Amino acid sequence: MRIALMVVRLFFQVPYYLFRVWWCGVDKKTTYEEAFWLIKKITKKANYAGRVIIEDHGLENLPGEDGFILFPNHQGMFDVLVFLESCPRPFSFVAKKEVSNIILLKQVIKALGAYAMDREDIRQSMKVINAMAEDVKAGRNFLIFPEGTRSKMGNKLLEFKGGSFKSATKAKCPIVPCALIDSFKPFDENSVRPVTVKLIYMPPIYYEEYKYMKTVDIAAEVKRRIENTIEEYMQENIL
Repeated sequence: MRIALMVVRLFFQVPYYLFRVWWCGVDKKTTYEEAFWLIKKITKKANYAGRVIIEDHGLENLPGEDGFILFPNHQGMFDVLVFLESCPRPFSFVAKKEVSNIILLKQVIKALGAYAMDREDIRQSMKVINAMAEDVKAGRNFLIFPEGTRSKMGNKLLEFKGGSFKSATKAKCPIVPCALIDSFKPFDENSVRPVTVKLIYMPPIYYEEYKYMKTVDIAAEVKRRIENTIEEYMQENIL
């Protein structure tokens, strides 16, 4: 219902926005940063039209220099929209192949130089991880969901996959754990009532801290930190 509300309230602007994003993906003169700021502007309008409020915390924890990777828990398709509105630094992302042909998302992927990963194809997945690592080394920021798929359990997490962290170990970049709370509500609940989604950027884990760790251990540690943050937040708001 909320997606329909967004479309209805932005009905006359949707074709224009779709064209602008498509053009960013085909125009070689448009930079990745320019495409990001346009998509961020559109995202803010869409979230407002859908009556979704983004409440973020910990922006000061983002590394001082670009070339980092955001690792949040995954609750649904709205997750990327949370980061697009909240994050003050341009970033691209990794999406699963199954959603890469959805209208608008397909254009956004091309405009931001994002990657679609086929989880069933190990060779293709490694190509994506290697390409992403090179982009991060060059100073681009990325968002990737280490669970691989949405949890479908509200604010509870699935296991984090160690392979998701190979791009970070290859790039030797800061890992930024991020906790999403109630991001499943906008698109999963059959309602258009106002809803607030929380995003907490946690202190980064730098290469010096994880260089001797296996990727499965890094994954477990990032998952632990996110779970603890969500639990602390939930308890504070119950009391």
